[in-house]
Amino acid sequence: MKVKLYNQEAAEVGTVELKPEVFEVEPNEALVHQYIVTYLARQRQGNAKTKVRREVRGGGRKPYRQKGTGRARAGTIRSPLWRGGGTVFGPKTRLYGNAMPKRMKKMAIRSVLADKAQADRIRVLDQINFEQAKTKSMQSLLQVFELDGKKCLILDEGTNDNCRLSCRNLQMIMYSRAALANGYDLLNADYVLMTKAGLDKVHEVFG
Repeated sequence: MKVKLYNQEAAEVGTVELKPEVFEVEPNEALVHQYIVTYLARQRQGNAKTKVRREVRGGGRKPYRQKGTGRARAGTIRSPLWRGGGTVFGPKTRLYGNAMPKRMKKMAIRSVLADKAQADRIRVLDQINFEQAKTKSMQSLLQVFELDGKKCLILDEGTNDNCRLSCRNLQMIMYSRAALANGYDLLNADYVLMTKAGLDKVHEVFG
């Protein structure tokens, strides 16, 4: 599959080849769904933790004698029945979501990329080069490609701080290195803008 190669003024400067093993696979919706569920679950912070009775400080000795007080027998002041005692069946630190094999992750990302390519929602630029990190520069680029107001994911490779910082204040624009692209961001974007270097990296990593 061949697509047009543009410069920053949206002028066509050539064509590039999209590798069929990445952009022409049959999209697997079930696998993409599994990937998204796992990805979103893994974003949760499983930091909630309570102490059980053996972890609560104090309570080493028996608070009062076993018989003769008229009170219920007690062996420690850190019993779950006492104020300040341990918690029964409280939350523990954990990882949410199930582990997903790398090959399945790659296949899910290929499915999303292929779906975007078949819907003509991928734009390839020779480069994105701004003299300064300005939000206005990125807005101008989007307006030239008639993508203003649409959710876009920009995939580049290497260090491009001016481009990354120019996207920072735009709520609907995300910037990522191509090697670190994830299926959730790809699926959530209406359009994917790639530089030539970013496309080469996508071929290398996901091909």
